[in-house]
Amino acid sequence: MSSHHIVRDDQEPALIIANGASCHPELLGQLLEWSPLVIVLDSAIERVMHLDIKIDVLLGDFDRGFNPEIYQTSQYPLEIVHTPDQNKTDLEKAFDYLIERKIPAVNVVWATGRRADHTITNLTNIVRYREKLKIVILDDHSKVFLLPKKFEKWYTAGTPISLIPIGHVTGIHSENLFYPLKDDSLTIGYRTGSSNYVVKDGITTIEHDQGDLLMMECMD
Repeated sequence: MSSHHIVRDDQEPALIIANGASCHPELLGQLLEWSPLVIVLDSAIERVMHLDIKIDVLLGDFDRGFNPEIYQTSQYPLEIVHTPDQNKTDLEKAFDYLIERKIPAVNVVWATGRRADHTITNLTNIVRYREKLKIVILDDHSKVFLLPKKFEKWYTAGTPISLIPIGHVTGIHSENLFYPLKDDSLTIGYRTGSSNYVVKDGITTIEHDQGDLLMMECMD
């Protein structure tokens, strides 16, 4: 797998490679093609090194005797960011790093699968950073992001879509979904909008009044 291309930082999102389940090389290659900055968490670096990827930043707490300097030659130039704060996950610290650099958007891979607690935390953190960073989490089966109050996008008929509330979400309306939502409410743990799908080719609209609503575009 080749190095990512050089593009302007304000045109395309950065890429974070976390340490969950690996995604298909084709998906990773597509994201690398347009990522101006590639960050790898220290827990994933050994797996990444086997993929012949040029990375820009190696970030983590570097505990358990981890020596990041051994990657300086093979990944030159490489920025090493030591983040020892144990009150945040390494992925959260990577988000903070991007915010400090005023990078507005990021795609994240290898952030789902494996441990369920990590997956849940990573997905819900999309909401926590909503005012500072546009986060999209992708794997081989889904693309997850936070919806604005009004969302419109062209989809092909049959596209699986799930709406996941973080907490309680009210005033939800939809157009072009098989299970329509008309001034509905969704609450995590009680009622979610999973396993819906697009009725026909064209614009699908989803609106909500209050709360945080995640969109999950699914690939069955």
